[in-house]
This record gives sequence, C-alpha cells and structure tokens, in this order.
Amino acid sequence: MTDQKDKVLLITGASSGIGQATARAAGGAGWRVALAARRREPLDGLVDELGGASRAIALVCDVQDEAAQKAMVADALDHFGQLDAVFANAGRGGEPGGFAGASAEVWKDMLLTNVLGVAITVQASLEALKASGGQLLITGSVAGRRTLAGSMYSATKWAVSAIGYNLREELRGSGVRVTLIEPGMVDTPFFDEPKPDALRPEDVADCVLFALQRPQNVDVSELLVLPQAR
Repeated sequence: MTDQKDKVLLITGASSGIGQATARAAGGAGWRVALAARRREPLDGLVDELGGASRAIALVCDVQDEAAQKAMVADALDHFGQLDAVFANAGRGGEPGGFAGASAEVWKDMLLTNVLGVAITVQASLEALKASGGQLLITGSVAGRRTLAGSMYSATKWAVSAIGYNLREELRGSGVRVTLIEPGMVDTPFFDEPKPDALRPEDVADCVLFALQRPQNVDVSELLVLPQAR
C-alpha cells in the first residue's frame, strides 16, 4: 500500500452516490480532494465535512461543457498545486422504452454526459497527470461488459470501456495508470426507489481506494464488482 497523505484526487459527479462515498473514503485515507458536480450546495457541505479548504475544494462543473472542465482542472491545480489522480465518475441513467420507444433527447443528454463528458475529463486532466505520474480512474459498468436488451445506457458504458482500453494504449510508457471501475447495480439516487440487494456506494468507493493504493509498479486495469448473487 502506498502513502496517500496529501496526494490530490479530483472526482467528477462528487455530490452524491459513488462520487460522494469516494470523497469520504479518500479523505479518510489522507487524500486532499477536488469535488466537482453541477450543484454547489452538497459539495460545500462535503468540503466542511472533510476538513475545509486545506483538504477539499468545491468546483461547480457540467461535464458536457469543455470550457468548464478545463477551468475545473485549472482551479484544482491553482488550489492544491498538483493533481495525482482523477476519477471520471459523472454519469446519468436512461429511461424505459428501449430503442423502440425511449426519448431521443434523453439519449442525447446521456451520450453527452456518459461518453463525451468522460472523454473531456480525460483530455482536460492528462497534462497534469503526466506531470505527476498519476492515475486516471473511470466509472464504467457491468452494463459495459454485457448486452442489455434495448439499453442505450449500456451502449454508453460499452463506449466508456472502449475509452479506457484505448487510453491505456495511448498512455503506455507515460507512467499514467488507467483503471476502469465497473460496478453492477448500486443503490444510489440513480434509482427512484431503494435497491436493498444492490451494492452500496461505499462498496465501490472501497474498490477505487484499493486501486489508488497499489504501488506504482502495480496497474489495476479493471475492477468488475457485483452484488452477491441471491
């Protein structure tokens, strides 16, 4: 396990669910955290919880907006002076209807968030990660490893998996590690009703920290994490 004290982790989609749980886990492990999301209010509360401005910063950012993502990275660097890891976690789910009946506008927003948003996060942060020999983590999904009937969400997560695989080849020899975090169903605000048999956000956060805490010579390429079969 490597020393995490005072390293800096940037998390998108940090206001709830997996992102929020990861921020708490990382803060508890000694990381300083840059918290990005579209809503400032939950981020401000999380900054206070994690120790204030010396340990955390709130960054309002819509990942569909290239300029906002560049500003997000610049503000994190200005505040902390370094960037050791980035967790491209922001995403959204779809709606029922399948390819025969789902809303094309929902598809568009989901593609722009889940695919383009991840790609922009990668592009905006790569220079800083190359400078630190850092690590890039991306929230994929079991839905990006299996075929789900009529699911554009699944298609977006297949694309996220492809981003991870392609990026790993592009960065080969650069010192930057790339990790795909691929959970099954997680009980988060993604869903309108609680999912008691699903993973908890904290379960996924533990996996993120496991990947971050490996020695530099260990590259955790993918973590596929599922709730126990019942």
